[in-house]
Amino acid sequence: MAYDEQRPPAAVLFDALGADYEKAFAHAPAHLAALEWLAERLPPAARVLDVGSGTGRPTAAALVAAGHSVLGVDISPVMVDLAARQVPQAEFRHADIRELPLEADVFDGVCVFFSLLQMTRAEQSAVLARLAGALKPGGHLVLATVPADVEDVEVVFMGRPVRATSFAEEGVTAVVEAAGLTVLSRHQPMFTPDHPDASPEPHLFLHCRRD
Repeated sequence: MAYDEQRPPAAVLFDALGADYEKAFAHAPAHLAALEWLAERLPPAARVLDVGSGTGRPTAAALVAAGHSVLGVDISPVMVDLAARQVPQAEFRHADIRELPLEADVFDGVCVFFSLLQMTRAEQSAVLARLAGALKPGGHLVLATVPADVEDVEVVFMGRPVRATSFAEEGVTAVVEAAGLTVLSRHQPMFTPDHPDASPEPHLFLHCRRD
């Protein structure tokens, strides 16, 4: 069996994309707005978990610049290496969030930007429940995904074939609420990544709180 066939598909994809992913998505207005929304609600010197932290920019970079402590987790070792070099003030771990032990009630904020799409629906639900539990009561979570009623379909992402699973908007909201979070607001922008093989994508951003 080839080496890549033994690794999680998300690791293979994002190892290959590397810094190109940052260039394509770093200036997405809704992503930056979600970070601003979260930052306004964090206490001073907050502890934030960034799930699927990528290259560290813009999420971890913006949060550490605001004086917060960031733990970034990514399944791609290439992304973790890039992030550690680009945002040395944050901590980054090469790990699968589905398997990473998480303590309860320890984070003031959690970011989940497009990091669930290569998981099954059951895995997405389980991960969100664990992330909600890792938030302190009153803590906030921001989530971004592609709202679509699809399971294990092949799509082309930045010129590369990838299998994706998601929920339609109401399904995403239901999963988040079942995890124990209150959805405070949601936004559905269209965004075209800065990449020659990209096309417009519908995005869904949920701003949530653990009550």
